[in-house]
Amino acid sequence: MGEFVRLEVDGAVGTIRLDRPKMNALDAQMQEEIRELAEQATADPAIRAVVLYGGERVFAAGADIKEMAGMSYVDMLSRARRLQDCFRAVAQIPKPVIAAVTGYALGGGCELSMCADFRVVADDAKMGQPEILLGIIPGAGGTQRLTRLVGPAKAKDLIFTGRFIDAQEALAIGLADRVVPKADVYSTAVEMANTYAQGPAVALRAAKLAVDDGIELDLDSALRLESQLFASLFATEDRAAGMESFMANGPGKAVFTGR
Repeated sequence: MGEFVRLEVDGAVGTIRLDRPKMNALDAQMQEEIRELAEQATADPAIRAVVLYGGERVFAAGADIKEMAGMSYVDMLSRARRLQDCFRAVAQIPKPVIAAVTGYALGGGCELSMCADFRVVADDAKMGQPEILLGIIPGAGGTQRLTRLVGPAKAKDLIFTGRFIDAQEALAIGLADRVVPKADVYSTAVEMANTYAQGPAVALRAAKLAVDDGIELDLDSALRLESQLFASLFATEDRAAGMESFMANGPGKAVFTGR
């Protein structure tokens, strides 16, 4: 566990909990703690799904501007890569990941939420990439992950203006996946995580890899990747259990062990 980030495990769900008062500003220490706990969640076979959560008040209001203000080009040249590596560790967790977004998810906070597979957003939350208002651009994946989620025109609008958007607009453009009352954000994310956690872990890992890596490939290469992953699942116990359960009891009744 870190000073500002901790991994809380309840059953098969691990919650990466951000806790740096007041606004979960993502300084260098916090970024490294996120990376370490993402790697821990990846390595722990008991964790079958992950929730990212900043608490009832705020997800993360962005990078620590006070820390960044004194940095030179040379300073940031090395720091920027480490920042991306920290967030990449979250994006590469080979399990379903749900971001539970309350309050603000701005700048680095929005970029962190986009490392998840899904975003459950409070109905009064605000999201955005306001870096342009500081004379810079998103540097932790915002120009790339946002474009892949909402398309280039909408991404450029948010990045060029730096404007905040509400939960309903986030839902409409595909930045949010579900909008719920603030009090229900975390419980909804955990409910989703528990649903995924009951699935076949190896197949879920393969599905995530096929989608995330396949989107970067040409269609023929992506189809070859899918075919290889599909065939590999015939070596798993869960594939045998799933098919046997289907033939005996119909769909949706298999119990998976994750092997």
